[in-house]
Amino acid sequence: MEAMKINKLEIENVKRVKAVKLEPTANGLTIIGGNNRQGKTSVLDAIAWALGGDRYRPSEAQRHESVIPPTLHIVMNNGLIVERKGKNSDLKVTDPSGKKGGQQLLNEFVEQLAIDLPKFLESSGQEKAKTLLRIIGVGDRLAELEKKEKELYNQRLTIGQIADQKKKFAKEQPYYPDAPKDIVSAAELIRQQQEILARNGENQRKRDKADRYRQSVAFLGQEVEAMREQLSRKEKELEEAKASLNIAMMDANNLQDQSTKELEHSISNIEEINRKVRANLDKDKAEEDALVYKNRYDGLTAQIMQTRKDKTDLLQSAELPLQGLSVCDGELVYSGQKWDNMSGADRLKVATAIVRKLNPKCGFVLLDKLEQMDLQTLREFGAWLEQEGLQAIATRVSTGEECSIIISDGYVEGKEHPVMEDKKAEWKAGEF
Repeated sequence: MEAMKINKLEIENVKRVKAVKLEPTANGLTIIGGNNRQGKTSVLDAIAWALGGDRYRPSEAQRHESVIPPTLHIVMNNGLIVERKGKNSDLKVTDPSGKKGGQQLLNEFVEQLAIDLPKFLESSGQEKAKTLLRIIGVGDRLAELEKKEKELYNQRLTIGQIADQKKKFAKEQPYYPDAPKDIVSAAELIRQQQEILARNGENQRKRDKADRYRQSVAFLGQEVEAMREQLSRKEKELEEAKASLNIAMMDANNLQDQSTKELEHSISNIEEINRKVRANLDKDKAEEDALVYKNRYDGLTAQIMQTRKDKTDLLQSAELPLQGLSVCDGELVYSGQKWDNMSGADRLKVATAIVRKLNPKCGFVLLDKLEQMDLQTLREFGAWLEQEGLQAIATRVSTGEECSIIISDGYVEGKEHPVMEDKKAEWKAGEF
C-alpha cells in the first residue's frame, strides 16, 4: 500500500490563519515561511487537528477577529477527503468511492508522532530508544542483555575492588627470602639436637674404647719385656688385642661429629624465625588471593564483552529505519553521536525516520521551527526526504527563496485575499 500523503489543504479561521491554501510537494520538503506571529505554526496545528482528532484541537481554535467558525479541508493522495467545518467543527471523511467514515479511518494511517513530532523530540533519551527498539522488535531481548551486562559489570566492579585490595595488601606484606617455608617447631629442633648429641656420645664411647685398647697394648708391650716367661700367653693376648684395636680404629677413624651450633641458634631464635615464616606465608596467601580475584575479574570482563557483542549483533540484525542509527547504553546513537550531541538537522532526520517506521502507511510529517537549519543543511535534509519518499510540511522564520509559501497576517503572500464575510456567510471548500 502506498504511504498516505497530503495532496492539498485549505484552512480558514484557525488560530492566526485567516485563509491559507497549499499544495505540498509529494516527496521532499515544503516550507511555510514568514515572520513571527503570522500564522505559520497555526497551519501545522490545523493539519494536526484535522487528521489527528479532537485531542489536537487548539484550546482557542477559532481566530479571534473572526465570527466564522474554523474550516479545514484536506485531500490525501489516494483521494480521501478530510473536512472539519460548522459551528462544532464536525469531522467528515469521504473516500474516493463516496463512502463516509470518521476518525477511526484516519487512525489507520495517521501516526500520532507524525503530527506531534515535538512529543518525540522532547522525550527523554531512554524513551526515544525504547520507541525505536519497540518498532524494530528487539526491545525485550535488548533489555535482557542490558540487565545482564549491568549485573556482570557490578559483579566485576566488586571483584575488581577486592582484587585491588588483595594485591595492595600482598604488596605491603614483608618477605624474608632466607626464612624456611614452614613454621619451625621447637620440639622438633630439640629432638634433632638430642639425636645428634646421642650420636656424638656414641662416637665418644667408641673413641674411649679405642683409647683403652691403645693403653692396654702399651701396657702389655711393657709386660712382654718383663715377663718373657708369659710370652706365649701374652703374645696371644697381644694378637687378640691388636685385632680388636684394628677393628676399633676402623670404626673410630671414619667418624665425624656433627655440630649443634645451627640448631642451638635456631632454638634460641625460633620466635623470630617463625615470625618471618608466617609473614612469608601471609604474603604468599595474599598474592594467591589477589590472583584468584584477578582471574574472576578477567572472566567477568570476557562475559561483558560477549554480552555487548550480542547486543551489537542483535541491533545489526534488526531492520533499523535509518543507516547509522543504533542504540547504545539505552540511548539513541546516530553516526556515533548521542542525541544531545546530534545537530538539529540530524535530530529531525532521526525523528522523521522513526516516525515513518512506526507507521509505514503514514508518508508525511509536520515539522516546526526549521530556522535552526542553515540553507545547506536544509537542502540536504530536503534531498534526504525526497530520496526516502517522505513528505514534510515545515515552518521556518524566513521570507527567503527556500520557502514554498510565505504567510503574512494569516494569508499566503502573493495570493488574492478572500473577502471576509460576516458570520452568516458560508465557506465552500476550495474557494478562497
